Amino acid sequence: MYIEQVQKNLSDWWRYLIGLVIAVSGVFVFSIPHGAALIAKIATGDVDMDKIAANDTAYLMGMFEPNLNFLYILLPFTGGLIFLYIAVRLLHKQTLTNLTTSRSKIDWKRVFLAFLLWGFISTSMTLIDISMSPEDYVYNFEFDRFIILAAIAILLVPLQTSFEEYMFRGYFMQGIGNLVRNKFVPLIITSVAFGLLHLSNPEVDKLGNIIMIYYIGTGFFLGIITLMDEGMELALGFHAANNLFTALLVTADWTAFQTHSIYKSIADPASMSVNEIIVPVFVIFPILLLIFSKIYNWNNWYDKLAGPVRDISTVDEA
Repeated sequence: MYIEQVQKNLSDWWRYLIGLVIAVSGVFVFSIPHGAALIAKIATGDVDMDKIAANDTAYLMGMFEPNLNFLYILLPFTGGLIFLYIAVRLLHKQTLTNLTTSRSKIDWKRVFLAFLLWGFISTSMTLIDISMSPEDYVYNFEFDRFIILAAIAILLVPLQTSFEEYMFRGYFMQGIGNLVRNKFVPLIITSVAFGLLHLSNPEVDKLGNIIMIYYIGTGFFLGIITLMDEGMELALGFHAANNLFTALLVTADWTAFQTHSIYKSIADPASMSVNEIIVPVFVIFPILLLIFSKIYNWNNWYDKLAGPVRDISTVDEA
């Protein structure tokens, strides 16, 4: 019903193309402050143009104070979310609730359950690793800078992750599903596209393409819980927790988020074992699927993940 319900709105394929352009335009518009700051920085002459031309991620990330840089990174996602909402309301005459869930209203209990559960698990795993390999971390906590970081993160990280979720698990999932009249195709496309979106992350340069298993695997996990639960609430909570706790707890010189976090990893990324990438996707995520399925009594997995997208009138009659 989550995909089918988009038929209640204006769901012509061309509207989704225009909507995509509008959302991407929002990303570019809200990137202007960062671009202007870069131009001003370059104008001072106090920069290494060779490193900028080579797209040296570590150098580019270090051009601004970490909290300011973090703000610049997150702003474009906020713009994308705002412009996507405008497209959904004006182009499709669709409500935010209809884009989010098949339920009559957004279930915030689901959002917070996923947020707290994954926040607890991911934080516990990080703290265990710190205790087992203390030589790989340095204590990085500075109260004044951390408070500013926390304010930026709490305000903007959920907007960043919500944009990605509404774009992939919401807008694309519903649009592609309604177009091809199948659920498995949009699950595949949105999951792979979500992973490929992270190709430009500095983690890919340091860890190699094997990290794409994690990104694409995470996309599949988020897509599966969205389709099985007939709504995005669990995915919204999980994704927000993943990025928020990461930003606050641990940073490194080679990650997408370089912040005034509590700890800083000084480990050589090349030494990261394959297990650290594989285990979350093939062990932890399946366990989470089992937990959610028991809590929310999921059933009929094949039909929800790979079945046809039926005409809305047929679904209502059933």
